[in-house]
Amino acid sequence: MSVALYRPDAVMVWRNEEVVKRLRWYRSVMLNRTPAKFLLLKTIPVEMKLDETSDEDLWKLNDDLHEEAVELFNKYFEKRINLDDLKIVEPSFLDLKINLAYRMLRKCHFCEWRCGVNRLEGQKGVCKLDYRGYVSSFFHHYGEEAPLIGIEGKGGSGTIFFASCTFHCVFCQNWDISQPRGRIEDAGVDTDARRLAAIARRLRLDGAANINYVGGEPTPNLHIILESLKYLDVNVPILWNSNMYMSEEAMKLLIDVVDIWLPDFKYWSNECARRFSKIGSKMEYREAVTRNHLIAAENGDMIIRHLILPNHLECDTKPILRWIADNIGNKVLVNVMEQYRPEHQVILKPELYKDIARRPYREEILEAYSYAKQLGIIYEPIS
Repeated sequence: MSVALYRPDAVMVWRNEEVVKRLRWYRSVMLNRTPAKFLLLKTIPVEMKLDETSDEDLWKLNDDLHEEAVELFNKYFEKRINLDDLKIVEPSFLDLKINLAYRMLRKCHFCEWRCGVNRLEGQKGVCKLDYRGYVSSFFHHYGEEAPLIGIEGKGGSGTIFFASCTFHCVFCQNWDISQPRGRIEDAGVDTDARRLAAIARRLRLDGAANINYVGGEPTPNLHIILESLKYLDVNVPILWNSNMYMSEEAMKLLIDVVDIWLPDFKYWSNECARRFSKIGSKMEYREAVTRNHLIAAENGDMIIRHLILPNHLECDTKPILRWIADNIGNKVLVNVMEQYRPEHQVILKPELYKDIARRPYREEILEAYSYAKQLGIIYEPIS
């Protein structure tokens, strides 16, 4: 059983009508009033032999069934359906997504690095992973945003940390699992779909409010995560805790599965993204991340995280908050985070990163909060 911890703010947050409104789907699934999306996907039949159908036809079917899935989500919202009454079919819409994910793995383009390597055959891309995934740890996390802890302030977020990442952030606080100095295989335990489902099941039965896939970065493990949901038989909100650098194809697989998005919006300046996260692929950071935030905001509840970097209010923090306010500010919550501290390469090579080699000044933090309030952004700091 999980340790009996308690977060009073996780109770108080649900007294905010705007929080309830913007997280209405997530809250309903968390309370078992609505089946999670992945469970409903298992009830949508696919009238095709998946292994004998072309990529083009499967993607078209995925797009078509997305509309059917949205109708089903609306139909079941707040219906308090007994899960035993859901008629599971095979192959289902979830099986279709699993099949497409494994096809993508043969010429991997889960993220916008688009390495194109055959991970199924053992090749490794920027993420340093082949077809295997490695879980570094899993536990009930009580340090996440208040709405993610549980409706009574108990239970925590059922967090599963994956090794590896698609970014190489010089200030990463989890660098030991995202960018380990040794082999990526030594940063976690080899975990297949059935084992991952068992982990998620145990977390939920022990009271976790959600299943929180994070790392590192969950994106390189998309095939394993989707397949694990085939074996997961308890109702629980699926939370995608990500740098949001997924490919558009990966987003198409995720939008019918994720109940609540927890994305990072790190930079506005592509130059900052290249310098601090070593983004150097075929698509710039801002273009990919703004596209994916727009898609996510239309397909689920969302709490956006932005970490304030010292000396970067004008080039990153303020433009990000302005973009959110102008484009999706009426749909999401925003956590303007003040927890930055120099880590990893910033400590090892401070001469290269002088501008971020300190914590943010209090004045910078207050200016960021003030700007968010001026824009009308609803934000929920965790401290």
